Amino acid sequence: MNIPHVQLVRQTAVQPAVADVYAEARRAWAESKLTARIKPGMSVAVGCGSRGIKNHGTLAKATVDALKDLGAKPFVVAAMGSHGGATPDGQRSLLAHYQIDEHTLGVPVMTEMDVMQVGTNSWGEPVWWDRNALGADGVVTVSRIKPHTDFRGDFESGILKMLVIGLGKRHGADQHHRYGVRGLRDMMPETAKVLIEKTKFLGGLAILENAKEQTAKLEVVDRDQLMTREPVLLKEAFALLGRIPFQQLDCLVVGECGKNYSGAGIDPNVVGRLLIEAHPHLETNTPSITRMCCLDISPDSDGNGTGIGIADLTTSRALKAIWSRPFEMNNLTARFLWRSKLPIGFGTDRECVAAGVDTCWQPNFDAVRFAVIPNTLEVADLWVSQPLADEAMTLPDLEVIGDPRPLPFDETGTLIHEDLFPECVRALRRKKR
Repeated sequence: MNIPHVQLVRQTAVQPAVADVYAEARRAWAESKLTARIKPGMSVAVGCGSRGIKNHGTLAKATVDALKDLGAKPFVVAAMGSHGGATPDGQRSLLAHYQIDEHTLGVPVMTEMDVMQVGTNSWGEPVWWDRNALGADGVVTVSRIKPHTDFRGDFESGILKMLVIGLGKRHGADQHHRYGVRGLRDMMPETAKVLIEKTKFLGGLAILENAKEQTAKLEVVDRDQLMTREPVLLKEAFALLGRIPFQQLDCLVVGECGKNYSGAGIDPNVVGRLLIEAHPHLETNTPSITRMCCLDISPDSDGNGTGIGIADLTTSRALKAIWSRPFEMNNLTARFLWRSKLPIGFGTDRECVAAGVDTCWQPNFDAVRFAVIPNTLEVADLWVSQPLADEAMTLPDLEVIGDPRPLPFDETGTLIHEDLFPECVRALRRKKR
């Protein structure tokens, strides 16, 4: 099986990073306008979602503790739309992955799926919101602001989306996704305007991350500033986004897909494949990748294989890891179905990678532009074939490390990710076993 030898390429651009995440989050809350809105004895719901946020549990705890300092009585409410199979237990399990649980935070965690209608938006659609949040004296969110995987607009993933779709539960998610891109890009802000007017939403902790998956910036956005401030923060998040530093690849190997890495499982903003039905004009991202292999589903995704169809080839192990209920519920609710068509599955990682190289439309083996990443969230380090290593030597903010080596497979033909990426999510997960 012809598989190129690879060298390590490291992205070296210096990016902002928060040194003490807990202390900085506490400071952001303490210096925000929300201190004047929160009175002693108020019950405050803290919306937390299912997105892969670095230091998610720490940021949730800092928020809870900051509210306690103000004399409030905080509790956590799940704000993740239809994720976790759209069940209370499923959503509780997802939060627990990030140490957002009653034992760690010392406050109740409520994951019921009940919603109530609070009004009607300008599209004539009902506006839904979590019943537990509506019962609180105030509501805040812990939200990462980042480019969305499905569309471009002034508001993508962030506080506003968590308000509308996260706290709208399955009703809110289903309602907006029913319109496809228009429902997210155009209707979502209209629904948010109703929620700002009709509910006790106070504001949110905006989290920005850098290309190395480090917390880069924390800022509390007050409810009165949400519609003007979040678009500014989104532009900052775009500039910090981790990217594959090459314009064209013949074959890319992604170690794992999963909801803990991206809402789309494999982040289209990183791999350049949006795969949106009826919107071929959106297919303009870089890099251009001819063939893509995805070798596994992250166990942190709880069986949700959303995004596996962004890859062309996969393994039987990955296909077996998909649980039908969370997978089907998430995709039928989201209504972006192209991304979850099941690729061809191979018996081993080695066979899958070899097939990717063989079908990548580059018949000259020595010229194959080949790269391996652990997932689409951690792309600071890549292992690449010689043509890409040669190109990397000519590009700024890239360092080529070591000599070419074969990809490490064990005796069963499984790629040893931990050998290539010793600090990736998968490697750290295995160290804890």
